Amino acid sequence: MANYAIKNLNGWKNVTGKIFLGEELGMTGAEVSFQRLAAGEDAPFYHAHKTHEELYVIISGQGEYEVDGEKNNVSEGSVIRVSPAGVRALRNTGKEELVMMCIQYESKPITSFMEDATIIPINP
Repeated sequence: MANYAIKNLNGWKNVTGKIFLGEELGMTGAEVSFQRLAAGEDAPFYHAHKTHEELYVIISGQGEYEVDGEKNNVSEGSVIRVSPAGVRALRNTGKEELVMMCIQYESKPITSFMEDATIIPINP
């Protein structure tokens, strides 16, 4: 079994609705999804989690990200972290489609991002 997995989406136009990649890529510590929202489209519901934090990355477009009743304008390049209990929803307020990526993972402290790394020098 390989130490990696690759999924080629062949461009954002081939993402219909929302797709999840965790199972397809064999992810064990997170879930990743991509979603396209048409101009004026809202998420179908508000939601919160019990233990999962989410990181949303706006790839293109613009919208409004609501957490716990607070509305925030977001656009290409915006990154939003939401704690598990945050009640959240995204809506596209723009005239173009909105494309976003969501990374979902268990909320727990990481003491050092390199703590479990093995450093292997690169020889020039």
